[in-house]
Amino acid sequence: MQNFGDLAQKALYLGIGIASYAGEKANEAFNDVRRQAQEMADEMVARGEMSAEEAKKMVEDAVQQAQQAMPNSGTPQSESPQNTAPRCINVIDITDEDEGSGTKEGSDVQTMRDQVQALEEELRRLKRDS
Repeated sequence: MQNFGDLAQKALYLGIGIASYAGEKANEAFNDVRRQAQEMADEMVARGEMSAEEAKKMVEDAVQQAQQAMPNSGTPQSESPQNTAPRCINVIDITDEDEGSGTKEGSDVQTMRDQVQALEEELRRLKRDS
């Protein structure tokens, strides 16, 4: 009989595999949408029905609509033409404040909190500067 650790590890690997597969499929779908929209736009430009700038806008709109239809697609936000604010993540410690304060685990948690706080401050600074 397998122990709980092996089962948990296999479940984790399964989840990562499924997420990776879904991301690949979503990227393939977006690439198909982009290719088809580009082909249609190129044809319309060749026939003189629209300008190159209008064609570029049409392709961008088609890809944006596809991304909105599948919000959990795995596509990195940097490729998205929308500029949305990052999601806030709260780290909650389920142990009492006194527990683990002198242990390695307690110091690791504090180190991670400090890193998160530093990253949040950097993000705020970057938003102000842009």
